[in-house]
Amino acid sequence: MASEAPARFAPLQVGQVVDAYRIEERLHQGGMANLWRVTRADGTATEPLIMKVPRIKGGEDPASIVGFEVEQMIMPALGGLHVPKFIAKGDFTGQPYIVMEHIAGGSLRPRLDDAPIPLDEVVQIGAKVATALHDLHRQHVIHLDVKPSNVLFRPTGEAVLIDFGLSRHDRLPDLLEEEFELPMGTGPYMSPEQVQFVRNDPRSDLFALGVMLYHFSTGVRPFGAPTTVRGLRKRLYEQPVPPRTLRPETPPWLQELILRCLEVQPAKRPASAAQLAFELQHPEQVVLTERAERQARKTGRFELFKRWFGAVGAEPVVAGGATTQTARAPILLAALDVAGAEPGLLEAVRETVERLLRTEPSARLACLTVMKTHLIGTDELVEPDGSSKHLNLLVQLKHWAHPIVKALEAQGRGDAGRVTFHVLEAPDPANAIVEYAAKNQVDHVVMGARSSGGLRRYLGSVSAQVAAEADCTVTVVRT
Repeated sequence: MASEAPARFAPLQVGQVVDAYRIEERLHQGGMANLWRVTRADGTATEPLIMKVPRIKGGEDPASIVGFEVEQMIMPALGGLHVPKFIAKGDFTGQPYIVMEHIAGGSLRPRLDDAPIPLDEVVQIGAKVATALHDLHRQHVIHLDVKPSNVLFRPTGEAVLIDFGLSRHDRLPDLLEEEFELPMGTGPYMSPEQVQFVRNDPRSDLFALGVMLYHFSTGVRPFGAPTTVRGLRKRLYEQPVPPRTLRPETPPWLQELILRCLEVQPAKRPASAAQLAFELQHPEQVVLTERAERQARKTGRFELFKRWFGAVGAEPVVAGGATTQTARAPILLAALDVAGAEPGLLEAVRETVERLLRTEPSARLACLTVMKTHLIGTDELVEPDGSSKHLNLLVQLKHWAHPIVKALEAQGRGDAGRVTFHVLEAPDPANAIVEYAAKNQVDHVVMGARSSGGLRRYLGSVSAQVAAEADCTVTVVRT
């Protein structure tokens, strides 16, 4: 059959019609596939479309064919802003192809040539890609080939992930794992567990994102560009040079997050892409460890041998898939009126939050209150005694959460950054809470509501609006 491939899959030509699509222009010729701009042959729609066609000449790597089948299987199951919209596909009995939405923005690949790039741009890229990864993981998919050329941006700014040929869907057959016994991925970006043939941990994508952020920050790759399995395995026991050694102006909090993403053990990385995006957008809430101030030093032979020996004997821990791991690491939001709510209501909200945290061992808790401001006029930002209203609210918020923090510490779960605190200033508290929840990929909002009285009815309407508009679970606690 291989000898018939060139005749059966003849090169496409401009003007040719494939099923319902007319070939207009070749946009890209790659080693594995060609990309063509296409239109609907009947002229019924004018939306920009792109057709991906595998390059099949006979004698090619079977993994590339299986990878195209994987992409054809996964793409119809995906939706949302962070992936191209799937339109149609053709199988290998005729002309194999995938037709999808054409994303007008460019990829991240050209920015590698400019690295190191401004650090604020590194942070923006990281937050956007982490947000896109979280959306993908919630759809049961681990990408497993995150790299700059596979990240596009819409004109509106959202990151879009492409090329799902190496991906794994929790609820679909993993053809690559079933048919091949070699590490699958792109050398510089592969996680240690991928090198060890584990394909079901979404934190593998966070390792790859850490490699990207390291490269954009410093101009070099943390583990080079190995081409052999032996070279790939070095990342199991060799530590990268800390970014601040190569670029001293890198803030400690950013080095902390990059090196945390590059940890050998997935359990030491951020618990989810949403939690990483959260910290990138709230650097003041990043709790620093020794990673933040780590400096380059020569590793002694004994220490290197010990790490190597540990890597040889270590069996990777199976995560259970994208959905399972993401569900284990939700972001909870406690939205509170710490200045005006009755103590009984605040206590009831705290009890609800504590109960949720007991059932979610890797959850992050964001404690939030809104300082109401006026749309018109000047707001009074100080109390009668001259103290800052904002700072006072922050202190009250931390006081409310103190029993929660102590309980987590008693359980051995008081790790860095588990509980964070936020005071927002906005004229519409409900809208501020909804926007905060959406921007930070919050999974569950817990808030109090009062049941009677003019002011209470107003405050109750805040919880009703949040429950109606938030794109996540909302628990409203009453006394």
